[in-house]
Amino acid sequence: MPATPAPRPGRAWFAGVRASGVVEHADVRADPTALATPGWWALVGTFEGRVDAWRFADVVTGPDAAGPAGDASAWIGPPADAWRSSLDRDAYVTAVERVRAHVREGDVYQANLCRVLAAPLAGRGGEPDAGALAARLAAGNPAPYAGGVHVPAGGADPGCWVVTASPELYLRLAGDELTSAPIKGTAVTPDGLTAKDRAENVMITDLVRNDLQRVCRPGTVRVTHLLDVEEHPGLVHLVSTVAGTLEHDVRTAPDLVARVLDATYPPGSVSGAPKSSALRLIDALETVPRGPYCGLVGWVRVGEDGEVRAELAVAIRTFWWADGVLRFGTGAGITWHSDPGREWAETELKAARLVGLASGPADAGQPVGG
Repeated sequence: MPATPAPRPGRAWFAGVRASGVVEHADVRADPTALATPGWWALVGTFEGRVDAWRFADVVTGPDAAGPAGDASAWIGPPADAWRSSLDRDAYVTAVERVRAHVREGDVYQANLCRVLAAPLAGRGGEPDAGALAARLAAGNPAPYAGGVHVPAGGADPGCWVVTASPELYLRLAGDELTSAPIKGTAVTPDGLTAKDRAENVMITDLVRNDLQRVCRPGTVRVTHLLDVEEHPGLVHLVSTVAGTLEHDVRTAPDLVARVLDATYPPGSVSGAPKSSALRLIDALETVPRGPYCGLVGWVRVGEDGEVRAELAVAIRTFWWADGVLRFGTGAGITWHSDPGREWAETELKAARLVGLASGPADAGQPVGG
């Protein structure tokens, strides 16, 4: 057997898991068979489709993996006034109206329209401390699918610097049960949720149900929760849950990539319905790639016996750093009943707390990226 390569720098952290030392990297959309190797893999995917995976040598789970990923006081973020948006308010409002025009024409029912905030940020002696930002977010904005992956680039490995405070489950695989929990509908309080929010959630829940039916046994896909209200720091969401039992021939980790991702990616809640039409509209209206934002971030564990477990979040409320720039995406779902000004305000609401934390506690909660 070939010798196991010496681990190189890199770490990843999610709820109940801490991993360090990278021993393998793969672009798993290009080569799904790479995930056949037993071990714990961290995955980060871009909205545009590429999914990178890193297998880690040292993995700690359970109580020993509790606690922050770094020292929050060590984070030095960009000034609040350094952030710039890929779409300013006027451009975003105009784009909302264009989506509504496509809804009127019957091209789409709903499309998720996003913008990317960016601020210069130089790392001290290399790259910024991703763990320190994760610790700051954990203290100020705890999230059920919080985590991060930080792998310095090297050789053919492009590396990764992603920190997420995602509240949204993209896919969970446990045994042969596949679960997704799309979020659509956002307000400051439950009283602020509207009929438009509920209709939008039902649209996307139906889309996710159809996606899962492509890889699940007939008759097993069901909506287990519809329009649940979840409270998060500073806002509330409508969340529905869809589950199904995988087909008998979908069993391996490569199947998760080659078949399950092909059936469900990118996530329906951050694309639109019909998905193919929404993706064409997004490509026409958004001015920069989303990158990891609205993609996926999470982990896959492959057992020696071939058993696969996975928990992948939709990479919203997510920061990524590259080429001296820190970025954060924010967006809103657009339907015929969308009010352009309210949709812009929703993007501000989703960004303000997180970007405030990344910029420093004195700026928390301030509108950004106008």
